Order: sequence, then structure tokens, then C-alpha cells
Amino acid sequence: MPDRDAHQADLTLIAQAARDAGDIARRFWKRAPKIWEKDAGAGPVTEADLAVNEMLMDRLRAARPDYGWLSEETPDDGARLGAGTVFILDPLDGTRAFIAGEPTFAHSIAVVAAGKVVAGAVFLPVSDLLYTATLNGPALCNGAPIAASAPRMLEQATLLTARRNMAPELWLNAVVPPLRRDFRASLAYRLCLVAEGRFDAMLAPGPTWEWDVAAGALIAGRAGANVTDRQGCSLRFNRPDPRTPGVVAAGDMVHAAIVAGLAPAPGQP
Repeated sequence: MPDRDAHQADLTLIAQAARDAGDIARRFWKRAPKIWEKDAGAGPVTEADLAVNEMLMDRLRAARPDYGWLSEETPDDGARLGAGTVFILDPLDGTRAFIAGEPTFAHSIAVVAAGKVVAGAVFLPVSDLLYTATLNGPALCNGAPIAASAPRMLEQATLLTARRNMAPELWLNAVVPPLRRDFRASLAYRLCLVAEGRFDAMLAPGPTWEWDVAAGALIAGRAGANVTDRQGCSLRFNRPDPRTPGVVAAGDMVHAAIVAGLAPAPGQP
């Protein structure tokens, strides 16, 4: 099977799995799901996260038994590093939003081969929004093409990021750029909002878990955004330490300004 056909077959598989994950999540949403705190301050997890993860593991691994597996809710035994192709997913991205009864949580599923995302699906079940892309195909929302925003000056741009990321110490010479900031809990959704041009940029300057951004990075990239780490380098996935050195996604002009304006990360020359 040619790569293009294989990527499309994988996309069909993960897109339907993401929709079915939404059916599970909606059964728990706003119904006081059980909540636990993860070790080492890693944040909350709910019974919905675990139920979705179990379904996706059963469904996807049965369909592609030779693929590796990296999920936020599955202990990582490193076996994925020997696989040619890997599922990288967050069963429920934006758990805090989910717990708060907000509708902006998402299911994020990516297929990664040789370090590159070749198929990605992000589904927001409450809004019924399905964002998809393959390595050589268009970025789509519910089947319609989407595109990142047109080039604009930095002071006109909107940025999705946490408030703490606008602290002066994170920016070169403590000069915070004149961006209009907004926020969504799900990193995957932030990338998709950039992909459809509703916001100009997203920024996660610190180490970022691959499962949060793999699918959205492909979708934003295929929509025309430049998606890199905080130094402007291409993202690679299925690394031994499954974290990217930050993520910046935006059109070329805004992307370049953000990368140039960030202060070096600790340990970065």
C-alpha cells in the first residue's frame, strides 16, 4: 500500500476512534466523574480519561498490532522506541476544563512514523468539531478545508497561551511582545484554532508532552502555520523523553517574531 493510502487509512481509523471517544466522554461530562490526582503534581485524571484510554487502546492496537503506543494514561515501557510507527495520543486533553464542565476538552490522536506525524485527528465532542490531516493532505474541520491566518504585524496578532507565559523573564531583555492573549485548556485545540485562523499563534515555551501536541501540530502545519519548538527547530516525535522543547505555531511573520523574542531556555546558549 502506498504511503499516501496508508496514511489515509490510518486517519480514517483514528478519526472514527476519536468520535467514539467523544461518546464515552459525554457520558461523564457534568456528571461528577471520579477524580484522582496523579503523582508528582502531574495534575488530575478522571474516570472518563481512563475509560477513553481503555477503549482507544483496545480499538487501535487491535487494528494495528505492530504499531507502538504512547498515551498520557498508559505507563510508558519504552517498547514504542523499537516500532516503526507509533500511536501518540491524549485520551482527554484539557482534563481541568472537563472537570469544570467547560466544553473545550478534546481527544487527540496521532500516528507517527520515523519521527514525523503522518495522520492526526483532534475531536471536540461537545462542539462536534473534528479536525484532521495527513502528512500530504489538507487540514480539515468536519471535512472542510481550513487555513491559518494571513501574515500580519505582531501588534495585530492574537496568541493562545497561559498567562504565566507572558511574564517578562521569559522574554529577551524582559520585553513582552504586544500580543493579545487568550487561553484554552487543551493544547491540541489551541493548535487547531491556529489552523483555522481563529487565532494567529499559540505558544507553549516549556517542555511539552508529545501526546498534547502531535496531532495538532500536523493539522496546524498542513493549514499553513509554521510549527516548531521554541528555538525554531522542527518537531520530532517518539523521542526517548517524550517531550518537545516547547511549541510555537503561527504564520511565518508572527512565528519569527515570537521565536526571536523568547529568552533562551535554561541550559540553552
